[in-house]
Amino acid sequence: MKTNYIAILLLCFTQYAMAQYAFDPSPEHPYGLPNPDAPKELLDFAPLIGECNCASVSRNSDQSWGEPVDMIWRFKYIMNGYGVQDETLKADGKHSGSIRQFVKDSTRWYVHYYSSGAPSTILPAWEGNKAENGDIVLYREQKAPNGLDGFYKITFSEIDASGFKWLGEWASPDESFSYPTWKIDCKKKTLSSNEAERENLLTTMKEFSKAYMAGDYETIADAYTSDGKIFPTNAPIIEGKEAIKKRWILPEGTSILNHELQPEEINFLGNYAIDYGYYMGRSKAKDGKEADFKGKYVVVWKKIDAEWKMYLDIWNRVVD
Repeated sequence: MKTNYIAILLLCFTQYAMAQYAFDPSPEHPYGLPNPDAPKELLDFAPLIGECNCASVSRNSDQSWGEPVDMIWRFKYIMNGYGVQDETLKADGKHSGSIRQFVKDSTRWYVHYYSSGAPSTILPAWEGNKAENGDIVLYREQKAPNGLDGFYKITFSEIDASGFKWLGEWASPDESFSYPTWKIDCKKKTLSSNEAERENLLTTMKEFSKAYMAGDYETIADAYTSDGKIFPTNAPIIEGKEAIKKRWILPEGTSILNHELQPEEINFLGNYAIDYGYYMGRSKAKDGKEADFKGKYVVVWKKIDAEWKMYLDIWNRVVD
């Protein structure tokens, strides 16, 4: 009885932990995902999620504009998809970042900024919202060098899937006067060939899981090469699509309620790819009882006519 109680506690903890981190960055989603329970304004930054190649230009002390500095700007979802974090990696060695949260009670964004060049015990904060024209505008009280009251104003503009522009400027309280001090032009980083292939592979994995949950055994068999082989636990090697299809067919009355592949690493070697990680899901037996399952896998993929198919597939259960 005690053993069963401990097992139930471990299962509940595992499910809680999985839910708690379901939207954090992962091998499958390196920039995380927005939590559906987060404020809808979280999606204001959705087009910026990912990585951009940017050119950063600042004012010189003589008020002229300096030379552009190459910069990488990355945005990702954090706190299980409830916030946004970004970091800038500059060619001149000056790096910075911020944590962005939308606070529903005050109906605005709060952005806490930090940098390697000027560490601070208290992080400065900007606040603001997305404007009707699509710009994201943030403010922080800041006096001008001559002592005048005003704001430092940050504007994200021309935001779309290809990139965005960023402008930092001092503005008077009524914004009748402003003085730009920093501007950044960003272009979304295009996927390398391997990154593009990785996205294709992840899509194929999702389609496999979807077919397994739907009991679509034709699609499952077609996920393998004509000479594909599977290595089930406690069974001989099974080869060929028909034999593989037969092995995947579930007993009558049994169904798969959930199935997910979580790759830990994917490496490409020409027309082959090696992928390993974990699988997990939930099944329902003929008597109506449901059970969670988890295991580890290794797959050797082969590219056939521009499609990734499984050539060698080995897996076995993991006992919590």
